[in-house]
Amino acid sequence: MEKPDRIPTVGGPLEIQPVDHASMVLRHGAQTIYVDPVGGAARYAGLARPSAILVTHHHGDHLDTATLEGLVGTKAVPMLVSAGVLERLPAALKAQSRAVGYGDRTDLNGVPVRVIEAYNTSEDRLRFHPKGLGNGYLLRFSDVWVYISGDTEPNPDMLGLTGVDVAFLPMNLPYTMVAEQAADAVRTFRPKIVYPFHYTRGPEPEKFAGLMDGEAGIEVRLRDWYPD
Repeated sequence: MEKPDRIPTVGGPLEIQPVDHASMVLRHGAQTIYVDPVGGAARYAGLARPSAILVTHHHGDHLDTATLEGLVGTKAVPMLVSAGVLERLPAALKAQSRAVGYGDRTDLNGVPVRVIEAYNTSEDRLRFHPKGLGNGYLLRFSDVWVYISGDTEPNPDMLGLTGVDVAFLPMNLPYTMVAEQAADAVRTFRPKIVYPFHYTRGPEPEKFAGLMDGEAGIEVRLRDWYPD
């Protein structure tokens, strides 16, 4: 696991720790938020215990109840999830979870959160992530806004975002978007930093970085989301 990135905020650094595929850990002050943790609790050994957990949708590369149970243990951890995730959780995890959907504005253990739509728009991909299946999330850490897309293609809700500082975009076919779609989206909503993730070792991140080369005000960060 590579070292975390550190992004300055007025409330101290935000640490971004890629873990694997779509799983990551965000640390800011007293908050340690796990996003879509899968692969077993041992994968997170050496990282701080979660103060909160965010799950985008119920597909197996985003929801793993055994991992969640191992991370939570006997002490409750607040979780923000999609409706499809909530109905699949065992009783103990369900009791500490809240389901949210498009348009909701709430908080996760004190961190402001807005739910962003996440779904496929291409005719041949609609079956993978139909509208309402999962969520994207926009979180605020002090003065920094972080957009975690979930599994999606560009859609009006994403493209209408403003003021995004950090964005995570999936780039794997046939399930989400290709590099060209991601580049067009980023040129529209203009996040300052973009992390390609959820790409299953494919070529899309490098293609995306090439397409964004020379785009003023937007930095592409390629990180190792598939450690051995």
